[in-house]
Amino acid sequence: MTESTVFTRRHTLAMAAGLSTAAMLPPLAARAATGSVLSRAIPKGGEMLPVVGLGTAIIFDIAGEQEKIAERRDVIRTMVDGGGKLIDTAPSYGAAEEVLGGILSATGLRDRVFLATKVRVASRDDTIAEMKESLAKLKTPKLDLMQLHNVRDPNQDIGLLREWMAQGVCRYIGITSSFRRDYDAVEAVLRREKPDFFQINYSLADREAEKRLIPLAADVGAAVLTNLPFGRGRLFRATRGKKLPDWAAEFDAGSWAQLLLKYLLGNPAVTAVIPGTDKPQYMVDNLNAGRGRMPDAAQRKRIVELYESFG
Repeated sequence: MTESTVFTRRHTLAMAAGLSTAAMLPPLAARAATGSVLSRAIPKGGEMLPVVGLGTAIIFDIAGEQEKIAERRDVIRTMVDGGGKLIDTAPSYGAAEEVLGGILSATGLRDRVFLATKVRVASRDDTIAEMKESLAKLKTPKLDLMQLHNVRDPNQDIGLLREWMAQGVCRYIGITSSFRRDYDAVEAVLRREKPDFFQINYSLADREAEKRLIPLAADVGAAVLTNLPFGRGRLFRATRGKKLPDWAAEFDAGSWAQLLLKYLLGNPAVTAVIPGTDKPQYMVDNLNAGRGRMPDAAQRKRIVELYESFG
């Protein structure tokens, strides 16, 4: 998350609450829906997973920056205390695994989180080596979810991940994709391999995955995780200076971030969203998207129409 993205979210939150930028979140948080964060079942086995989690790309790549590490520690504590559980990371996120592992070890929170990471598509030996390195950085003997990152080959199998699951290295396995050019290959792998999880970029500004891949993932029994829900800050820039519509209260959205996340969670095939979050108050805001009512199909269409009217 860049500084400009942080600023636009800060400004947008203040506008939604009718506050000055300096006033920020406490009044907004007080307006949020009450109750527990919604959980949805992982199709393979039925384990319940809170619908709002945490992504670590870029914002956890902060090795040696103690002030920022302390802030991220507070983000994780806020998530867990607020009813969240899922944290997603990857070796390709720079120092994120190492920073996250240090925080979970220092706080004793490892057993209270659902920990997911990834391995790249590589030779068997290189993939095994990368997995072992991730375990060492994360300071844990096992993971909740291991994902094959950015699948590009329609003939890709996930046999090695299945071996790890059988050995107890991970409880679930999955695949991810980040590029539209790979969607045909991903579709083929989803159909054949039927992984436990599927992760894809999905936001109001990028709805391509909801046409084929997300429905297919649901059909094959894969839990769906969606990243980049704010479109790398694009959606906060689009809503900057705009008042949150009154009808957002119909589905308990008290901020633009909540509206944007609830749009995704209004899709019943989505198991959880994993926005990157660098401040505790933003984590509170995100968690509140998992509370209260979710938009139905007609309300989701209205959200799309509103976004498209911004030009």
